[in-house]
Amino acid sequence: MLSIHLDQYEQIREHAEQAYPLECCGVLLGPNDHPHAGSGELWKAAREVSMVVPCANMKGQAARTRYKIDPKRLIEIQRGARENALVVVGFYHSHPDAPPYWSRTDLEQAYWTGSSYVIASMMKGAAAEVRSFLLCGTGDEDKKFEEEELLVTETA
Repeated sequence: MLSIHLDQYEQIREHAEQAYPLECCGVLLGPNDHPHAGSGELWKAAREVSMVVPCANMKGQAARTRYKIDPKRLIEIQRGARENALVVVGFYHSHPDAPPYWSRTDLEQAYWTGSSYVIASMMKGAAAEVRSFLLCGTGDEDKKFEEEELLVTETA
């Protein structure tokens, strides 16, 4: 299960609307108090989003159906997270005019086992359904997405 505050959930949806008709993307950070990555089975425990970090989509013209986060930006985000006792718990991106389900390309380009991959559907420029998928497996040969509960909570 991935738990996210309502304002963070809305931040993802707003980012998707701003990027439309292109895909948006970003990083989800959470507390560093859960089992270490490396085993999707360990990560099936509930994770919490503490911060949403919007990123630029580096795919250029292909950004209509693909996304890529700049690796240098991802390293910066990880360093900043570490300084605040946070870790990467997942990623998000949007699917313009498509349902919020992972594609073969999404799976092929997913490498963070034990992380959540949140997909926000955009229909005619308006944010629609949002779903989350946990990347499980031990390597490229057996990796797979399993849908997980996305619990949206009121902010404190």
